[in-house]
Amino acid sequence: MPLLLLIRHGENEYVKTGKMAGRLPGVHLNEKGQKQAQALGEALREAPIKAIYASPLERALETAAPIAESHKLVIQQEPELMDTLVGKWQGKSLAVLRLTKAWKMVQNAPSRFRFPEGETFLECQMRIVNVLERIIQKHNKPQDIVAVVFHADPIKLAVAHFLGMPLDHFQRLGCDTGSLTAIHAGEAGAHLVKLNYRPPFDFLPKKK
Repeated sequence: MPLLLLIRHGENEYVKTGKMAGRLPGVHLNEKGQKQAQALGEALREAPIKAIYASPLERALETAAPIAESHKLVIQQEPELMDTLVGKWQGKSLAVLRLTKAWKMVQNAPSRFRFPEGETFLECQMRIVNVLERIIQKHNKPQDIVAVVFHADPIKLAVAHFLGMPLDHFQRLGCDTGSLTAIHAGEAGAHLVKLNYRPPFDFLPKKK
């Protein structure tokens, strides 16, 4: 049962200004986000991480870079770790979207919602879970620790799946920029070790 470190990317201007970045290219970490990435790299420096996977979006790769560098690992880009396909909502202001009828469904009954010209939360969850299961199968020793750097809703959807939570409850979970959520997962089940945790990380083993 490996330990998955599910890491949300650092802050960018879309997060800061309350816009939905979705899969827009060219969304980079801002100054705060860069500091968050460096803090993650430093906090995880002594953890025996075996591999690091990341969404191919810039903000995820830039967050993964300090972790990969400190462990001399190559970031394995995984397209299936991309952020939710939000379709026409991409680039829109959250303040404006919150005024729509659809927003209530997103928050209270997300299992029934499809983003206009995008995917459903269920489709996103299945996509993320499938790639995490492949990672678990590849790194299946109890002492294996794997870092996976991607996005807020996909991380929360993954946690909901592994804990057996109804999808409609996933919005109750927290996932801040630059945070880490740790899950032991394997054939025997899953156990949430930490949720939305910030550096320093005092629960991880150290390199021998």
